[in-house]
Amino acid sequence: MKKSFNQNLSNKPSLTGVILTFNETLHLRRAINALSQVCERVIIVDSYSTDDTLDIAKELGADIYQNKWENNHAKQMNWALENCNIKSEWVFRLDADEILEESLILEINQNLSLVPHDINGIVLKRKNYFMDKWIKYGTYYPVRLIRIWRFGKGKSEQRLMDEHISVDNNATLEFKNDIADINLNNISWWSQKHIKYAQREAADFYFTKFENKEENITKEAAKKRYLKENFYYKLPVGVRPTLYFLYRYFIKLGFLDGLRGLIFHFLQGFWYRLLVDLNILEVKKAVKNESEADIKKYIQDTWGLEP
Repeated sequence: MKKSFNQNLSNKPSLTGVILTFNETLHLRRAINALSQVCERVIIVDSYSTDDTLDIAKELGADIYQNKWENNHAKQMNWALENCNIKSEWVFRLDADEILEESLILEINQNLSLVPHDINGIVLKRKNYFMDKWIKYGTYYPVRLIRIWRFGKGKSEQRLMDEHISVDNNATLEFKNDIADINLNNISWWSQKHIKYAQREAADFYFTKFENKEENITKEAAKKRYLKENFYYKLPVGVRPTLYFLYRYFIKLGFLDGLRGLIFHFLQGFWYRLLVDLNILEVKKAVKNESEADIKKYIQDTWGLEP
C-alpha cells in the first residue's frame, strides 16, 4: 500500500546535515539554524577558516571536522561522508549561504520518514537570489538538485564545477518546497568567485573529455550537461555566450526579473560564459598538441586544479 505524505510527525527524521565551510561568518548561523530544525545532527567540515566560523559552529552545537581544501568541493564532500562517523539513515548537504524555507522544513519533518525504501535520493528545488532579488526567470527557477540521500547510497560525482550528488540506481523523488540561495557578500566577491569558477569549468571541459563517466544525477542536470557538451560547445567561441544570453533573457523571459535580473543574466549568462571560453582558448593556445598529459599538467601548474 502506498504511503501518504500528509502525516504529522513529532520527531525529526534520521537525518544528518553537512555544511562545507571556509570563512562563513556571514552565513553560517542562518544555515545551522535552518538545518537544526530538520536534522538530528549538523556537521561542519571546515577548511581551516580564519574568521569566526568555528566559534559560531561551536556555539550552535554543530560537530566540527577540519580537512585541508584541495580546490575541490566533490572531494571535500566525499571526505565528509567517509570520515565524519555518520550514523543516520539520510544525509542532507546544504551550502553555507543557503536556507530552508519554512514550507520545506515542514515537508521534510512530515515526509522523509515515509519515503519508500527503494528511493535513495530526494530532489529539492532551489531559488537563487541576486542583490536581494529572487531570480525567477531565464531558466533559473526551479533548479532541481539531489540534496538529501540515503547514507551509503550516494556520493558527490567527481567534477570541479556543477558537481551533483549521484545516487544508486538513480532512484529519486521530488519534494515540493524550496531551499533558497541568498548570498550576503558584495558584487566584488561574486565577481571574483565567478572568475575562479570559469577556470574550474574550463578545466572540466578538458577533464571530462578524458574521463567521461556516467553518473546517476537528476534528469534536468543530465539534460543540461548533454546540451552543453553536444550543442553549446559546438558553436563558435563568442557566438555561444551571446546566443545563450539572448535565449535566457528574451526567449526564457529573463527580462521579467527587472533591472537586477538584467545585471544577473548578463553577468552570469554572457560575461561568465565568455570567461569560460577564454580560459578554454588559453589552454588550447598553450598546449598546441592537445595531449591529455600536457593539458592536465598545464591546468595543474597554472590554475592549481586537477581531476
